Amino acid sequence: MTQEEINIDHLRELDKKYFLHPTTSIKQHQANGPSVIFTEGKGIYLKDVKGDTYIDGLSSLWNVNIGHGREEIVDVISEQMKKLAYSSTFQNFSHEPVIQLSEKIASLTPGDLNVSFYTSGGSESNETAFKLVRHYWKLKGKEKRTKIIALERGYHGITMGATSATGITPFQNMATANAPDFFHAKPFQLNCELGDKVDANYPRSIRGIIEKEGSETVAAVILEPVQGAGGINIPPDGYLQAVRKLCDEYGILMIADEVICGFGRTGKMFGVDNWNVVPDVMSVAKGITSAYIQLGAVIITERLRDELAEISTDVLFHGFTYSGHPSACAAALKNIEIIETENLVANAKNMEDELLKGFQYLEEKHSIVTKTRAKGLMGAFELFVDRDSGTPFDPSALAAPKVIQECFKRKLIARPVVFEGSNIITIAPPLIANKQEIEKIIVILSDSITAFEKQI
Repeated sequence: MTQEEINIDHLRELDKKYFLHPTTSIKQHQANGPSVIFTEGKGIYLKDVKGDTYIDGLSSLWNVNIGHGREEIVDVISEQMKKLAYSSTFQNFSHEPVIQLSEKIASLTPGDLNVSFYTSGGSESNETAFKLVRHYWKLKGKEKRTKIIALERGYHGITMGATSATGITPFQNMATANAPDFFHAKPFQLNCELGDKVDANYPRSIRGIIEKEGSETVAAVILEPVQGAGGINIPPDGYLQAVRKLCDEYGILMIADEVICGFGRTGKMFGVDNWNVVPDVMSVAKGITSAYIQLGAVIITERLRDELAEISTDVLFHGFTYSGHPSACAAALKNIEIIETENLVANAKNMEDELLKGFQYLEEKHSIVTKTRAKGLMGAFELFVDRDSGTPFDPSALAAPKVIQECFKRKLIARPVVFEGSNIITIAPPLIANKQEIEKIIVILSDSITAFEKQI
């Protein structure tokens, strides 16, 4: 065994002994150690300790929008840390980067979503959104408005409230108790949200839940413009507009979870821009810094801020130590500059066409591939034993996980979604990906599906 191999084995043992991995099988980790240990990133690629290079087909966690290894971001963070690494924004304290970033975000967001509150990530952003809307209704003397309606298969994070809003059962089952007053509607019931009470799904629709619970008890509706972790689920045209109109009808606040969709992922700066919808509250994170440093935000309308200012009589007793972290804000400003100057939002839209062409090729070549879809640079397809009859694979076949394993062998990182018996393969490379790289991803996907087909 070479010294390099000894060092790698030592790292693996240290990992097993001292690191509890998030969203990972603890039993599998203790048996096998880490599946890979990365050391470098460049563009859409990652390199591990063995020197092997992988395509980061999921932008790590849907968040490295500008790609890996951008020294411009590193330089900006370094310069900011030399000048002012950290300063609290509590008690009306402020600093230049947070002011500049807030102004920049206001120039990008739709409507009058111009006021930003900062967090360290997506879960904190959604948790903050829930607290703010409930606080708002309490100050208005409508204390009963506490209920939050989310969608099944929606993902909103892993803090207590965010987990409770998440409509993916395994995340909720991990906890011994969930926060109260969270409800989950069946997604994308356009006719129901428009008022079709004859539809069998009406009781499970957002409108049906509002009518059952009483609109006077509902604080907000939260949804992702495109569901990410739930399987890249794209709403039908008119759906977001219908939800916006429904919220207006009942005086309910609309929260858009843009944690994955925001900052160019869907081929628009924000996911809601695809449907010209302006929510009352918007949660962001991930792409705001392309993960070069932790940052999230909750963006509210000026109207909402002005109302809070008018009716508040006390301090807003909510905030995080790192709210408006100056180094993170500086990184976000540079990240947004790169997104704009390199036209990465337009590139994501152009690459959507290439991704869909590739998925069409997979459908033509592989009879088990169906339900292909993409919005910008987030796409997915599903695996069925018989796509014509809609016969799914038996869960024991582990169809999607096995295809993902084959992808990993071929140095492509992608993600399976297997909740509720589904077998979905998701792809979301960095927004810098070009036509040749998309084609390379499709070739690997095809080879991996072929390898799986030989096993069944």
